[in-house]
Amino acid sequence: MRRLLLALSFGVSAVLSCAQAIATPVLLISIDGLRPADVLQARQHGLALPNLEAFLQRGAHAHDVRGVLPTLTYPSHTTLITGVSPQLHGIGGNLTFDPYNKNQQGWDWYASDIKVPTLWDAAHAAGLSTANVHWPVSVGAQVDWNLPQIWRTGTADDRKLLAALATPGLLPSLERDLGPYADGIAEDLPGDRNRTRFAIKLLETRKPYFMTAYLTALDTQQHASGPDTPASREVLEGIDRLIGELVAAAQRVHPDGVVAIVSDHGFAPVQHDVNLYLPFIQAGLITLKDGEVSDWQAMPWNDGGSAAIVLRDPANDTIKLKVAALLKRLQGDPQYGIAQVLDHSQVMAQGGTSMASWFVQFRLGYEMAIKPDVPLLSPGHYLGMHGYAAALPEMRSTFLIAGQGVPAGKDFGSIDMRDIAPTLAMLLGVQLPQAQGKALLGGPSRQQ
Repeated sequence: MRRLLLALSFGVSAVLSCAQAIATPVLLISIDGLRPADVLQARQHGLALPNLEAFLQRGAHAHDVRGVLPTLTYPSHTTLITGVSPQLHGIGGNLTFDPYNKNQQGWDWYASDIKVPTLWDAAHAAGLSTANVHWPVSVGAQVDWNLPQIWRTGTADDRKLLAALATPGLLPSLERDLGPYADGIAEDLPGDRNRTRFAIKLLETRKPYFMTAYLTALDTQQHASGPDTPASREVLEGIDRLIGELVAAAQRVHPDGVVAIVSDHGFAPVQHDVNLYLPFIQAGLITLKDGEVSDWQAMPWNDGGSAAIVLRDPANDTIKLKVAALLKRLQGDPQYGIAQVLDHSQVMAQGGTSMASWFVQFRLGYEMAIKPDVPLLSPGHYLGMHGYAAALPEMRSTFLIAGQGVPAGKDFGSIDMRDIAPTLAMLLGVQLPQAQGKALLGGPSRQQ
């Protein structure tokens, strides 16, 4: 019996040692709103991006990445970390669906809303250490050293909230050396610089085996001034310098590791706001009292360049017919700027949220207005937007990867966003069995 127990113990140790030997440390960095051409054609566009361009020679890249429905930050980042569509992972938009606005414009911050295992979960199950800085939908995630993304007021009190929701004691310990963490929704380049310093400190002091980090200033600037503007290009060049710092730190800590750069969506210029609430109000499907929603039967869920249409009672055939007729009329009226209306079966086929009975997709240049009490058409509240159909070239996103086991100069071509998580899982040596995509560097794959 003793010999049997020793043999079993040796066998378990051997399996664990083998698993650790084949695992590769991974740093996953997201640059919100980075388009493939920003890197692939950087010099033609007059951009100085030496650190991002280095991935094209040292590692592999996708020509473009086809995203999810909708092409928004939170659904996309959850696909990047799970390998499945919003229909399965459960994050259907940036904001929670909140027709009465009781959640005070709350975003889908909480990892408990993700319905499938994440790469963080898989790494934890394999005994690998993890860290995170600012990744969307990360509050309460199973991460060893977690600085999640959340804000409420945009004031310094948000940092107290973050300290309470982060790994206990982590933020104060880092701030003692680095000074204050970025306040609230500081999503500009100074905010990215601040969080990069914290990410580097986490890398150097905790040496996580799998780490996620999120840079958001490019998205913020492209919303404000549009893509391909001098201001957006300046921000991107600033982010490239931060990438250089992060890559150098990762190479010092894990010389045999891998760094992957991803983005969540592309960007397009926008000129028009469309008040999609208005026809629903006029049809009696939304009732307002003192400017606030007091009752509703059908409600648009704002996704920027698109909108999910949610029914309060999807089994009510009378309301379904009424909404279907309304959407058909709106699609035929050019002032609404509607490119396509997907029905529920089409939404499901494209992996969108099951809450949507329809999905309105706007033409480029149009976005959904954020308030119900504005004119039908008005100038865009942003000059750049995403959320449009994933098939559009303008909405394609980015994937770059370099390091141990990654062939230099390889072009993966056009890939599905769901391919990225299983690729990273394979490098980490962990299991992500629900992934709908394929591992781009070989190994087992699963397809929807």
